[in-house]
Amino acid sequence: MFLDDTIAAISTAPGEGGIGIVRMSGSDSLNILSKVFKLKSGKAFENFESHTVKYGYIYDPETNEQVDEAIVIYMKGPKTYTREDVVEINCHGGVVSVRNVLETVLKSGARMSEAGEFTKRAFLNGRIDLSQAEAVIDLIRSKTDESAKIALEQSQGKTSKKVKEVSAKLLDALAHIEAAVAFPEDDIEDVISDKVKVAISEVISDVNTLINNSNAGKIYREGLNTIIVGKPNVGKSSLLNTLLQEKRAIVTDIPGTTRDVIEEYVNIKGIPVKLVDTAGIRETEDVVEKIGVEKSKEYIEKSDLVILMLDNSRALEEEDKEIIEFVNGKKVIVIINKMDLKGELDLGYIKERFNDTSIVYTSVNTEEGIEEVKDKIANLVNSGSISISDVYITNVRHRDVLLKAKESLEAGYNTLNMSMPLDMASVELKDAYLKLGEITGEAYSEDILDKIFSDFCIGK
Repeated sequence: MFLDDTIAAISTAPGEGGIGIVRMSGSDSLNILSKVFKLKSGKAFENFESHTVKYGYIYDPETNEQVDEAIVIYMKGPKTYTREDVVEINCHGGVVSVRNVLETVLKSGARMSEAGEFTKRAFLNGRIDLSQAEAVIDLIRSKTDESAKIALEQSQGKTSKKVKEVSAKLLDALAHIEAAVAFPEDDIEDVISDKVKVAISEVISDVNTLINNSNAGKIYREGLNTIIVGKPNVGKSSLLNTLLQEKRAIVTDIPGTTRDVIEEYVNIKGIPVKLVDTAGIRETEDVVEKIGVEKSKEYIEKSDLVILMLDNSRALEEEDKEIIEFVNGKKVIVIINKMDLKGELDLGYIKERFNDTSIVYTSVNTEEGIEEVKDKIANLVNSGSISISDVYITNVRHRDVLLKAKESLEAGYNTLNMSMPLDMASVELKDAYLKLGEITGEAYSEDILDKIFSDFCIGK
């Protein structure tokens, strides 16, 4: 990564649109713009004050042919996203026109940006920390208003602030240890040890809170992976269509209509839910349907939540019982569907195997019970609603770091409890401090950065 060169990329989504944006960042941005941009009068611009706009045309400097009409914005560092000089070229939003503008600036001295390199430069230049940088991609990929709010607050430093508060407590405890080790003649080790134990206990509690919030946080970031399972023709596809409010899956009276897995995201009370409609699980000789049934079983294993659908109008069969056993141990919402029809289902058998609070009685065709299904899903995530005042750890990397930091904290705490020398506990506590620094980027490796920013789009 060369931070002294100038990068360029298309920052708008591919496809047709009213406007397309080509962005440059680096010390040579304005010089490159001067080669390719002329004012409407046909003259080159002489002065370009920071954070101002000019209108004109992009030209190919080699042929002097006009490439596109454009409005350009110049922003002088450090008051920019990357803390470098930044130029944004607003041109027409067609695929060809935006690509031609990009190729023009690349020919004139810019280098094609790597994935996430603009945000990476913002981090390396100290404008944002690492957790804020990671929140940028979460904000772009948000699937509900609530997940967008969480990502926005993280991008503004909410997670960083909490982690730094925890780190500050730990650093204070380490300072007390260093004082006791440095001045043994003062005979303060026992007093310091007691104070440090109290402080470390508080830090462990704070870390545990963040880890516990990460379960709900991960769901808000990635979506609740929810699988709809059951025999053919119990209403799985109808439920999917009802929750999506569109006819996404084919619904017929013919068993085995759904042969492949259908995945769609839906917003349920602010929670992004990835609904997966699976092939009806049954014994079949149809080769294609058999593959669909095997895929259904694989998806159940990977799911966060299983919605098991049973048909109230049909007696339990061995296939139903096999499915019930198969989902044993998973988080399950049981939907007894077709309650508008005469009941033949053995409800006693169902209630013996599932808690009453996990059973919902519905008629999907009339949408009876659908709101209760949504409530059940929301309650499973975080008791029905999210409080944005809380700090949610949504990033898997952050959770892993917190778990490792907790291990070191507990090892240090146990060392203190065994009345061993303070400097032995200090080793574990310093390791925990460095681990917490990996979240904000105070401690990082090039491999971590490459992994994080490889998930970004090129223009961000």
